[in-house]
Amino acid sequence: MGKKNLSRRSFLTSGAAGAATAAMALPTVAMSKELPSVSWRMQALWDGGTTPMTYEKLFVDRVSDLTGGKFKIRLFSGGQIVPSNKGFSAVRSGAVQMIKTYDGYAAGRDPVFAFTSSVPFGFTDPAQYAAWFYERGGLDIARAAYKKYGIHYIAPMIYGPEPIHSTFPIHSLDDMKGKKGRFVGFAAKVMEAFGVAVDQAATAQVYTELAQGIIDFADRGGLMANYDAGLYEVAKYVVVPGMHQPTTATSYIANQKAYDALPQVYKDVLFVAAREASTAFNLYKVSQHPIMLQKFRDKGCTIIELDQDVRNAGRPIAEKVWRQTAEGNELAEKALDSQVKFMKQLGLFS
Repeated sequence: MGKKNLSRRSFLTSGAAGAATAAMALPTVAMSKELPSVSWRMQALWDGGTTPMTYEKLFVDRVSDLTGGKFKIRLFSGGQIVPSNKGFSAVRSGAVQMIKTYDGYAAGRDPVFAFTSSVPFGFTDPAQYAAWFYERGGLDIARAAYKKYGIHYIAPMIYGPEPIHSTFPIHSLDDMKGKKGRFVGFAAKVMEAFGVAVDQAATAQVYTELAQGIIDFADRGGLMANYDAGLYEVAKYVVVPGMHQPTTATSYIANQKAYDALPQVYKDVLFVAAREASTAFNLYKVSQHPIMLQKFRDKGCTIIELDQDVRNAGRPIAEKVWRQTAEGNELAEKALDSQVKFMKQLGLFS
């Protein structure tokens, strides 16, 4: 059986809660002849032809399947309609009904979005971050934050850490002091607190800056994307997990008016399909992690597994930056307080 079919099988069977809901929703849609035909446009976060884009295609196909083909979403790759970091404005204005985005792009607009995207030195496992969203009020906070801007937050896609690619070995937080590192957004603010001279170069510039010695180490993306970019040629140390982005959430969001106009069952289908997509994509990334590490080893790279104690030691310092970021914003403070409380219950603070 081909890779595409295997991915589709995992997508359709992942997520017990989501699958159970889907099983109830499907006959409801199929039996109703009065439900309307709806056509939306959605811009994804990812470039066309990439593995993550495959999962967005599975998402829109799932929405169509569960509605008997009555709810169709035309999928566009990242940047095809608007630049990915401008998606917030596009969906708010109704230029597109729906986008997949990274909330960190909007953290300058509203600090709460820093805590619904990726928290440096935060949750160490995607299941922990997912539990915060679904069991500790995170989903309600995200929806309240977006509602102020005329946008509905459907659900997150949650997955694991991104690596750091370095020209020197990193075994402790002190190893980074005085070094030049490429980080962006919330991660840039936190890494500065550890004495890193932060460079916020565009993703496309990371390879060149490492090659030219402008930076000593960098965050860029996931292992697969970084391998495709050839970072093994210019940075011989791969540090995992990257403390700057230990877990990640990207987001399915929709124009509020367009969402409100949907029948309730279509709203349920969007949520089910998004949650299934999240589980399937994370499982794929987990399965590929050791394979990608071996590929970097085969190219002469040294893999450094960053000790949990190192990450735990950095968390109180990072928390000070978290507090500064959230200060004065009611929802951001609520998000942070609930996350810190949960992290302490999980034993992430020593």
